[in-house]
Amino acid sequence: MAVIKVNPTRMELTRLKGRLKTATRGHKLLKDKADEMIRQFMLLIKRNVALRTEVEKELKGVLTDFMLAKAVSSKTEIEEAVSVPGKSVKVTSASKNVMSVEVPAFIVERGEKGETYPYSFASVTGELDDCIGVMAELLPLLVELAEVEKTCNMLADEIEKNRRRVNALEYVMIPEFQETIKYITMKLDEAERANTIRLMKVKSMIAGRN
Repeated sequence: MAVIKVNPTRMELTRLKGRLKTATRGHKLLKDKADEMIRQFMLLIKRNVALRTEVEKELKGVLTDFMLAKAVSSKTEIEEAVSVPGKSVKVTSASKNVMSVEVPAFIVERGEKGETYPYSFASVTGELDDCIGVMAELLPLLVELAEVEKTCNMLADEIEKNRRRVNALEYVMIPEFQETIKYITMKLDEAERANTIRLMKVKSMIAGRN
């Protein structure tokens, strides 16, 4: 490990010991943060898997019903049935803090006015009714799935950044500080021994003259 280029003085030694202490404390905090972020990430992954499984299962059923509806009703009848909006839905975007990471938060608000099925039941088949009913109930889950997946991606990026910081401290900065402190301590000891030898020689010379 390389030694930082510094003057081997006691002042520099004190400064480096302070930096080493700070780096060591920072390393511990970052490690603790990494552990908690990974825990949060795993919880979100489980929620993401559960949401995606449920959404894909429901969408598969919706697609099957829609294909049956197309087989019975004409394209024009289906387009006329779904062309008029039913109930309004408002999606509000905000943000929340997860382990110092600003992640998106979506709020789904359903309008009270309007009908879920804004057409005559006699004009289309029951399969289309099922499609629209399921999609209306599925919308909040789709929005939540988007929120959870984006949060997972952002947390994964932050975990990687945090890992690089931890590695930089653990394998570069802290060892460099330790080696430099060791080097300065050795130089100071050498200087102290040299001074002691010089003092002994001077004392010996003075004693020889007397």
